[in-house]
Amino acid sequence: MKFYNREQELQSLERIRRLSLSEGQMTVLVGRRRIGKTQLLLKSTERQPTLYFFVTRKAENMLCNDFVEEIQTKLGVPIGSYHSFAKLFEHILLLAKERPFNVIIDEFQEFSRINSSIFSEMQKVWDLHKSTSKINLLISGSIYSLMHKIFEDKKEPLFSRAGQIIHVKSFNVSVLREILADYAPTHSNEDLLALYSFTGGVAWYVELMMKHGAFSCDSMIRLMCEENMPFLSEGKNVLIEEFGKDYTIYFSILECIARGLSTRGEIENHLGNIEIGGYLSRLEQDFSLIRQQRPIFAKPSSKQVYYQIDDNFLTFWFRFIYKYQNVIASGSFTVLEEIIRRDYTTFSGIMLERYFKAHYKEQGKYTDLGQFWDRKGEHEIDLIAVNELEKTAEFIEIKRNSNRVSLQKLQEKTAYFLQNTGECKDYTITYKGLSLEDM
Repeated sequence: MKFYNREQELQSLERIRRLSLSEGQMTVLVGRRRIGKTQLLLKSTERQPTLYFFVTRKAENMLCNDFVEEIQTKLGVPIGSYHSFAKLFEHILLLAKERPFNVIIDEFQEFSRINSSIFSEMQKVWDLHKSTSKINLLISGSIYSLMHKIFEDKKEPLFSRAGQIIHVKSFNVSVLREILADYAPTHSNEDLLALYSFTGGVAWYVELMMKHGAFSCDSMIRLMCEENMPFLSEGKNVLIEEFGKDYTIYFSILECIARGLSTRGEIENHLGNIEIGGYLSRLEQDFSLIRQQRPIFAKPSSKQVYYQIDDNFLTFWFRFIYKYQNVIASGSFTVLEEIIRRDYTTFSGIMLERYFKAHYKEQGKYTDLGQFWDRKGEHEIDLIAVNELEKTAEFIEIKRNSNRVSLQKLQEKTAYFLQNTGECKDYTITYKGLSLEDM
């Protein structure tokens, strides 16, 4: 698949490279596995002198041997042998005093399992040589919690050493539309919604779909249910390492949220009234996997809170794959496919709301975007788009089928909102219905 999007990130990385020609630069890329961090770094450094180090779980001296071979091959200079990465890193910084080059260190967080003192040793060497070295150091990591701790925890030695931390995100909806148009010019909006719902714009999943010719909703479902495709084990592959020994509790919470049990009380009740406050907090703050949702304009202290898994693929995985592990274990992949098809309409209806919220956010012309619901659940508004500067507000109802949109009911719910919140006074109000046809 050709390289899509990332123009803003590439511009930032090029600006940083130019700065490194006069002083060493350390840049950190973080993002979930499969998001495309490595491809972004390789694209940004193509046709430039670049060392690529991949940190695998092996003895430090063996890693150093691999890195020495890379240095001697790419830079054409003999540098001897090393058993300490910190000493090798210092040699690299000294080499970069004479000639500028890039160094990519991929899966950087794995150093913590190899030798945790590497970070403090690197900090000393970096502080000593960065002002005179012309190195462009690009660090990438997939374990969000560890990368956050290494570079953003004040107690850690590499805190504040990175000049910039770039969060690599999923493809936005316009890029997904472009990709699908390239591969399947006659695709339907249902196909686009399926690609968004199943992959969430994660580059590797999108590439798998395109590579295997899964351009339609039907073929995407079929592909994901094939016995040897990675989708079936992907959730575990992505998250077990993040969560460690407590992964079963985290997985149970995420399965509840994916199934629609989205308040703390509902989740605790389903799990036998165990206390999950700390787990929810870590899922949100340490792992960046879930998000608290409150009615638009609600105070941060409002208890009208439900939780949502931010990642579309993981929402799908916990809703269908993890929940039906027994079906998969029995080899009944056709049954799994039938279950997904049976429940797809409901699942994709929720994803359609996410799609339009993402679409509105991408436009960048609204000061606030959100949903509204009252305590009794009688007045729910799917999307409210507010422009405080122009004093306008769009109240939007979203349905898969346009025939199910009722602007009259939307106006009634909006009247309740205006009366009970006191917000959007003197605003120009518009009402809109959105469906598959409007994608």
